[in-house]
Amino acid sequence: MRIDRMLGIVVILLNRDRISAKSLAERFEVSVRTIYRDIEAINMAGIPIIAYAGNNGGFGIMENYRLDRQVLTLLDMTKILTALKGVSSTLDDNDMDTVTEKILSLVPDDKMNQIKKGFEELCIDIIPWGFKQKSKEYLKEIQRAITGKSLIQFDYRNSKGESGKRIVEPMTLVFKGYSWYLFGFCRTKNDFRIFKIGRMNNLETLSENFSRKEVSYQEISNRNSFPGVAQEVVLRYSNEMIGQVEEYFDDSNIEYNEDGSLTVKFIAPEDNWLHSIILGAGEFVEVIKPDNLRCSIKEKTEKILGIYKNDAQYVTS
Repeated sequence: MRIDRMLGIVVILLNRDRISAKSLAERFEVSVRTIYRDIEAINMAGIPIIAYAGNNGGFGIMENYRLDRQVLTLLDMTKILTALKGVSSTLDDNDMDTVTEKILSLVPDDKMNQIKKGFEELCIDIIPWGFKQKSKEYLKEIQRAITGKSLIQFDYRNSKGESGKRIVEPMTLVFKGYSWYLFGFCRTKNDFRIFKIGRMNNLETLSENFSRKEVSYQEISNRNSFPGVAQEVVLRYSNEMIGQVEEYFDDSNIEYNEDGSLTVKFIAPEDNWLHSIILGAGEFVEVIKPDNLRCSIKEKTEKILGIYKNDAQYVTS
């Protein structure tokens, strides 16, 4: 969100003499033009930012200016700290711990108990149930590789069961749905790819470094330009599943049909998680689109049927 990015820019400028628009664009994975618009908006909000020209130029906050604590309310700080604690506990990131301490320093001593109470009322735990310890270690190593712009190598098994070794320029860790993913440029396939952390094995950080490409995860996923990401899924559920559908899907994704059935539309990659959601509903759901997902479910159900096709010979009258 833009307001989160602008707040991040202000925090960075408060702790640096100056920083270039290009560096800010890389940090927040947006265009330089977007950074200029954010800077203009921050200035209009009353925080004086100065542009410096030259090779060592960039943006900085006017000397002797200090951010008033009231810019962030106590509730704002509680929410930010709760989110940071959730991510920091997952990645074991010292930089995030430092940011947490800086924000805590803005909290008056007599308000600290309210912050602690906020931690008790809301906990963000972004480690899925049953998450392997190996995968958690991979997250930390990948995060270090992203920060250090180091190539990584690992064995990977895709959703089709195909395995192979990959050499990747790691760019962004993504938590989506119930899983962690890595977005990066795969040198093996010579294209941008997204990898599910749980399908990696034998992860290794290589000594070679790379220059980060001027492409973000958001830009690629919005263009639907690599397989397994951001395709529209349309399912039709029979009336027997109304309880489960309303519990699982947002109201905006559900359309109620005159015959009592429900049509559900959402965006999701085709993977084993999506297959399990559909197969778990058995005969009470039909894939309307996309065609490739419909074919995948058909193939799986035929294989399941093949397992049980001879059971009739054991049935007695």
